[in-house]
Amino acid sequence: MTTLITNIAELTTNVPSHDDPTGVRRDAAVLIDGGRIAWVGSAADAPDADEHVDAEGRAVIPGFVDSHSHLVFGGDRAAEFEARMAGQKYAAGGIRSTVAATRSASDDELRSRLRGFLDEMLAQGTTTVEIKSGYGLNVVDEERLVRLAAEVTSEVTFLGAHVVPAEYADRADEYVDLVTGPMLEACAPYAKWIDVFCETGAFTVEQSRRVLRAGIARGLAARVHASQLGPGEGVRLAVELGAASIDHGTYLTDDDVVALAASDTVLTLLPGVEFSTRQPYPDARRLIDAGVTVALACDTNPGSSFTSSMPFCIAIAVRDMGMTPGEAVWAATAGGARALRRADIGVIAPGARADLVLLKAATRVHLAYRPGVPLVARVWKDGLVVA
Repeated sequence: MTTLITNIAELTTNVPSHDDPTGVRRDAAVLIDGGRIAWVGSAADAPDADEHVDAEGRAVIPGFVDSHSHLVFGGDRAAEFEARMAGQKYAAGGIRSTVAATRSASDDELRSRLRGFLDEMLAQGTTTVEIKSGYGLNVVDEERLVRLAAEVTSEVTFLGAHVVPAEYADRADEYVDLVTGPMLEACAPYAKWIDVFCETGAFTVEQSRRVLRAGIARGLAARVHASQLGPGEGVRLAVELGAASIDHGTYLTDDDVVALAASDTVLTLLPGVEFSTRQPYPDARRLIDAGVTVALACDTNPGSSFTSSMPFCIAIAVRDMGMTPGEAVWAATAGGARALRRADIGVIAPGARADLVLLKAATRVHLAYRPGVPLVARVWKDGLVVA
């Protein structure tokens, strides 16, 4: 079964062309064959197909790649958000309240909420999502969180080292022994990635190194939460161990920026966090101009960023972080793919997965220009219309 999408006013391919890394084509067409892109070119040169879709002069972009989320959890933290808006400072310790709610929820309750969040994401154009554990913090519950996540995505991250749970208060090193031993053994069969929150109030750089090295030895690839609450050593640890991404990066030193620019580690910015916590927005312009590869993600979680909207994050990145609309869309698609070390998504090119989004607008600029407006007309995932 082949499908031809034609009469596309603006096609963002993310295949670099001349001085345009987003590879924009005008008056374009795309041929889908099964679950893959078969052809991309001018509408005037389009081949025939079994099915034709008229884009009606609207824009098409790759499906969003959300490379940082925490979708499997119980309860919410609306009261904490309200208190924060009244002036209370954000702290990592709030995670423990979600741990309690998650441990008391059944598999079916967690599964139902997870699928609800995924439906939200699809409706807003997200076709690939990474999902972390981190709200179980014991062997049994961390195992079930990665197991449930693996039912819906191949991009599963074991984040047993999210914070130290209450039962291990003042015994952080013993908890790291648990994470790197029985917990890792139980979770590794369902996970692709190992992550750690290297931050004051969570784990020290020495503890973080232990966690990451144990995961790497078990065959998992590394990711790192770092520099969210203040400057630290997490960026250099991520670069040292060849992590695919360092996420947050709200507080970066000049040395951090230089190290990232010289590495293959992607910096994943999470503007929903700064929106929700009232921390300063990272200066994406500084990072891009320095040569750092930047991704955008939602960090959907009940505490610091309870949004599942990549268009919302794009709008913030353009308005408050110094990105152009093209850079923000690239970061939310190809940038996310690089953060997951994937070449088959985040791009519209022959051989890539047929994950596309048709917008209710003639250009991608409207994603930032019309914030909060539902601009997704149709979503294809693996060649099938899913929203």
